[in-house]
Amino acid sequence: MRRRLIDQLLDLFRPTSTRRRTRPKTSSERRKPPVRDDGTQVVIEYTPSLDGEPDPGEVVWTWVSYEDDPSQGKDRPVVVIGHRGRYLAAVALTSKRHDNELQIPVGTGSWDREGRPSYAKVERVLDVDPKQVRREGAVLSRGHFDDVVAGVREAQQS
Repeated sequence: MRRRLIDQLLDLFRPTSTRRRTRPKTSSERRKPPVRDDGTQVVIEYTPSLDGEPDPGEVVWTWVSYEDDPSQGKDRPVVVIGHRGRYLAAVALTSKRHDNELQIPVGTGSWDREGRPSYAKVERVLDVDPKQVRREGAVLSRGHFDDVVAGVREAQQS
């Protein structure tokens, strides 16, 4: 079931064109933002500003549904990596390290009261309604942000 969910997520990022490539991808082509089947691109940017509004580069709190049961979920911190249409593109954070999934370490921050190290779950990019963000948690360092974005791209290629 987990593999099927990953495949469904990856399908969201495949370009609508089914044209076969006759040459290898260039480095700039490999680094393009993901594209959904409906053509909406994820615009990656790092523009944190603790102004009460969720911005790319920030860790914010919002409701995240469970992968195996979307009717359930919990309030959790997510890293906003950009925008997709009117939604924020984000990845969930966890304090539990799992070797069976691609996770990127992002260190500690004020988003975790206990000061535990956190990991970005980069295999699943979430569409978050900015109105559903409960609160800003912190600004993620530029280095950790870049690591998370690289992890999302790596997960899409696997």
